[in-house]
Amino acid sequence: MGTRKRFEGYFGWHLVIGLFVFFTTTLLLAVISDEVIQGRPLTVMDSEFSVWLQTTRTPARVSAMRYVTWLGSTVVASSITTVVGIYLLWRRRRYWFTALVLSVAGGAIINRVLKSTFQRARPQLDDPIFTFTGYSFPSGHTLTATVVFGCLAALIVANTKNQIVRVVAILAASLLIGLVAFSRIYLGAHYLTDVVGAIAEGLAWLSLCLTLVYSFWRPRSLDRFYEPAN
Repeated sequence: MGTRKRFEGYFGWHLVIGLFVFFTTTLLLAVISDEVIQGRPLTVMDSEFSVWLQTTRTPARVSAMRYVTWLGSTVVASSITTVVGIYLLWRRRRYWFTALVLSVAGGAIINRVLKSTFQRARPQLDDPIFTFTGYSFPSGHTLTATVVFGCLAALIVANTKNQIVRVVAILAASLLIGLVAFSRIYLGAHYLTDVVGAIAEGLAWLSLCLTLVYSFWRPRSLDRFYEPAN
């Protein structure tokens, strides 16, 4: 029974942490959304930051950011999800396969809904590098990077006891997400609040997916593990 109690306690902490991250990041997204809708001072800072960033551009930096921003593209997300998904099915890790697919596919749908809801125009710069179509808030590339790299980091952290590996996984995911977010602003595709809102959106959705799937799977696994012998 002691092992069962430890298992249930571990399960309970997963729920608490998952729901805490979900509500915290959802609140952050709501605050940013309100700022965007009302056109408050934060959006003025948005424009000023984008204009200033434009003055720091060089051909080499622009070229580098084009490669970085590609990490948040649909092509990369689909490729990573497919490869990792096949591996998880091969290893019979159905919980993680479901969490990964639900996070990536569901995140993309939610992002489209939010874009259509807010209909924020793209940044208007004096000397734009590219012409972007669609709406600006929240950033799709940043959302994609957040759910994909965030889910991979969670997968690694949950399946290793090596603290160094865990820290490296979290830092690597954070760095990749941050680079993709910055590249979107640097290239003139989004405002700062677009990418911060997308990160909040991605973390909220990812934490909800992991928590819900975990809540569905683990109790069943626990019951089977402790099922009395006939």
